[in-house]
Amino acid sequence: MTSAADASAAGADAPDAATAKLQQRVLVVAIVASFIAFLDGSVVNLALPAIERELGGGLVVQQWVVDAYLLTLGALILVAGSLSDSFGRARVLRWGLAGFTLTSVLCGLAWNGESLIVARGLQGIAGAMLVPGSLALIVTVFHGAEQSHAIGKWSGWTSGAIVLAPLIGGLSVDLLSWRVVFFINVIPAIAIWPVLGRLRGMDGMAGSTRRIDIRGALLAVVGLGGAVYAFIERGTFDWDSPQVYLPLALGATALVAFVRHEARSPFPMMPLRLFRIRNFGWGNLATAVIYGALSLGFFVLGLYLQQVAGLSATAAGFALLPSTLLLLLLSAKMGSLAGTIGPRWFMTGGPLLCAAGFLLFLAVQTPLDFLSQVLPGVLVFGLGLAVTVAPLTAAILGAVPPEEAGIGSAINNAIARIAGLVTIAFAGLITGPVLTTAGLRDACYVTAALFVAGAVLSAVGIRNPTAAAPPVLTGDE
Repeated sequence: MTSAADASAAGADAPDAATAKLQQRVLVVAIVASFIAFLDGSVVNLALPAIERELGGGLVVQQWVVDAYLLTLGALILVAGSLSDSFGRARVLRWGLAGFTLTSVLCGLAWNGESLIVARGLQGIAGAMLVPGSLALIVTVFHGAEQSHAIGKWSGWTSGAIVLAPLIGGLSVDLLSWRVVFFINVIPAIAIWPVLGRLRGMDGMAGSTRRIDIRGALLAVVGLGGAVYAFIERGTFDWDSPQVYLPLALGATALVAFVRHEARSPFPMMPLRLFRIRNFGWGNLATAVIYGALSLGFFVLGLYLQQVAGLSATAAGFALLPSTLLLLLLSAKMGSLAGTIGPRWFMTGGPLLCAAGFLLFLAVQTPLDFLSQVLPGVLVFGLGLAVTVAPLTAAILGAVPPEEAGIGSAINNAIARIAGLVTIAFAGLITGPVLTTAGLRDACYVTAALFVAGAVLSAVGIRNPTAAAPPVLTGDE
């Protein structure tokens, strides 16, 4: 059985057709596996009003339907990265895909808000296994300019899932049922299973018998869960209520303990030494604010277009579709350009365009006029996102050693999902308990400010690597 390491080492001797076939399979599996994991982080947004009408629970249940998934995905994706590097990327992908299919069905069969929230948490556990291994496979079999181009395609499709999700969710809700949002995951999972089976030989790249950081995972879940619970419940209770300050204190204590544990553990699920690599550390700071902005902005905008502007779920999805098309059309090209020129100014200019797009949404009001109030912002935002996502991913993964691509990808994706979890948890504080036009405008200001912060962090911290220079393990230039 030939391992991926052997295949890549013999890349020059292997027939071009065989290498291209392996790369094509890896790219298809990586995109589809990550796409469905990212899609389910956002696809429910336009289904939330329909879920609330059928299952009840108000804004709190709506927030938890989104955040339960993001919580377990964000907390456990780090453990999944370690599993991927230790036991084989293709093997962990198979575990994740099987679990994701099963838990998607459980979500679709939910009979009340509580059962849906529990099923979403389980779905996030399975989703965590899909992301780090898929991107690590790309880093393993693609090299040089081909790697940047492949990461561009991966970034375009997976980031496009966040923006394409409203259309899929809208069509499902209006034409069939919100439950279809979850059942539809079964189709791509079954479709790529045979292709994933052909990558079994890549399991030979598994590393040593590395211990899994169970204590770190538990601390991360308690820390994030406590903080997120407090922020969501703040919409119902005051800060001096025990329902708010007790979980907040527990969460903060657990997060501090998590950082101390990771610094001391011989087998950390989040190796803090990686953050000493300049582009990795600064790139992840930029990731936090950029993806936090993306999640907050589309969560609030998607709800507003339905609940205030009166659009159907499908119409709201089509309203946001142009940004997805720009992302899919331009991401691979932007990844290639960033691989040639360097990612720094892409990561600076892209978020500024995204911020401008959300400031254009300040014109939104009722009655809604799509062409003058929504379309300009969607186009500018879509262009900015296309300029940003592939260079951001390439800069971060290009900074870590290839043998740690799994955990490097896991850390970056965990930060992105956790950032979205936190900003959505704050949504009620920004907009108020009932979404209005004024609340949308406040959310647009906050979203734009976060994108600007991402641009500043990129301009200050990111450096365009030279071909001969290895990663620099210092925070100084």
